[in-house]
Amino acid sequence: MASDALEKSALESKDKDQLVAIAEALGRVLADSTVLYAKTHGFHWNVTGPMFNTLHLMFMGQYTELWNALDVIAERIRALGHPAPFGGSLYATLSCIPESQGVPAALAMVRELVEGHETVARTIRGVYVLAENAHGLVVEGLSFHVGSQCTNFENYVQALYLVAGILEEAWGSGYDK
Repeated sequence: MASDALEKSALESKDKDQLVAIAEALGRVLADSTVLYAKTHGFHWNVTGPMFNTLHLMFMGQYTELWNALDVIAERIRALGHPAPFGGSLYATLSCIPESQGVPAALAMVRELVEGHETVARTIRGVYVLAENAHGLVVEGLSFHVGSQCTNFENYVQALYLVAGILEEAWGSGYDK
């Protein structure tokens, strides 16, 4: 009887530790997503060149979907009983997405967004691994809210690669950057 209580206490402690780890990992997802949102919005404001309209609209769609995802992610953290991280200095320590140096050319913007979305995907995959190890806990509702409501992140990254390829080909043929 005493050993059953001890085992139950140890299991509850482990479960709490796992929930803390998941909440912290979701905090990194929130930080990465927020930094990517800000970068995408900045690119929307500053993109120039012959692809201005196309990229301007594409970036607007991306940052809108990222913005909508931020609240969902924060609510997941709160549902686990933890505060959602906020603030620029905290996001800077939690995020793996670097700031841009100056205002990049349009093609460099697309490449930076590809890298940013890939980073968010890796961070989210880490949450799934933690959840799988947590006695059947399932993380639902974390989809990739970027790219015309795309729910398959790899498809979205592939679309960004295609845009980058088209831009490289156009600029290689003499179109202005």
